[in-house]
Amino acid sequence: MALIELDLAHAYRPNPRADEDYALLPLKMAFRDGGAYALLGPSGCGKTTMLNLISGLLAPSQGTVKFDGRDVTRQSPQQRNIAQVFQFPVIYDTMTVAQNLAFPLRNRKVPEAEIRQRVGRIAEMLEMSGQLDQRAAGLSADQKQKISLGRGLVRPDVSAVLFDEPLTVIDPHLKWQLRRKLKQIHHELKLTLIYVTHDQVEALTFADEVVVMSRGRAVQKGAAEDLFERPAHTFVGHFIGSPGMNFLPAQAVRGGLIVNEQPLALRDGRQLPEGPLKLGIRPEYLALGEPGDGRSLPAQVRRVQDIGTYVLLTCALGEHTLKCRLPTEAGVPAVGATVQLRLIDEHTCFYRDEQLVEVAP
Repeated sequence: MALIELDLAHAYRPNPRADEDYALLPLKMAFRDGGAYALLGPSGCGKTTMLNLISGLLAPSQGTVKFDGRDVTRQSPQQRNIAQVFQFPVIYDTMTVAQNLAFPLRNRKVPEAEIRQRVGRIAEMLEMSGQLDQRAAGLSADQKQKISLGRGLVRPDVSAVLFDEPLTVIDPHLKWQLRRKLKQIHHELKLTLIYVTHDQVEALTFADEVVVMSRGRAVQKGAAEDLFERPAHTFVGHFIGSPGMNFLPAQAVRGGLIVNEQPLALRDGRQLPEGPLKLGIRPEYLALGEPGDGRSLPAQVRRVQDIGTYVLLTCALGEHTLKCRLPTEAGVPAVGATVQLRLIDEHTCFYRDEQLVEVAP
């Protein structure tokens, strides 16, 4: 296992000049020894590029990769001692489950007694102990991917195990089981795990820290709670959560805000730098307020969806659409009704140039 430090950028074309020329814009980032991380973002955002730079499948066009302070920028995956699990299973169909799991260890001349012990432990963790003597050719796609996961995890001395969307081929109802298993394995084996996905549920339930990526840029790194409660960038607020964060254009003025040409007061007399910004509040925190309370504005209910555990309102505030999650026991307004939406509370965030702005006391 290793502390992994990146100080790099990467472009697939020569002589990059503008941001759009880069697959991965300049960044500095560290992954601590024994941590569980997820690289999260939409397709084409640069997360697989970052994973391949860590593994050594790619060499960065600028900068360095360091493992425990040692420069490995030009070293191969084998020299870096990396295990990588890909989107589709990479196994040998003619071998048994046990032979597939043992293959990385036999390649490294590990003693047979240690191989049997390690294979047995990984098979037990993956709930495949009863299939060790089966040929891989007769197994289902999800079982084959479990073998692929096991091959990545079986070596105890790896610097890191890298996963590139490994649950894509897995049946949806089995995904949560494998996510739970990976989390359990991480706690037991203390391996450094880095997991690429576009699925926020996978990322937030698996990782201790998530790196949210957009257009070749790492826009925020943090725990699930940090990403949800205090998105550092409007993209994070939009991408994390279902539905994502509501945003409204606003004008910060002395003593408060102007939203939709109406005044709002900040909490506890706090202040924002004057000028245009965006107000952001999650549907979970957009509650019903009272007329004249200084923190709420009137909006018209356009749609009411009963989700079962909560009710989702779609409301219009001027030309802007807001989503509001209400508990089922709350009084549900009818479509067409005017409601007061409380926009200002301790969870409200403010953004200028898409970046989070701190409110001064």
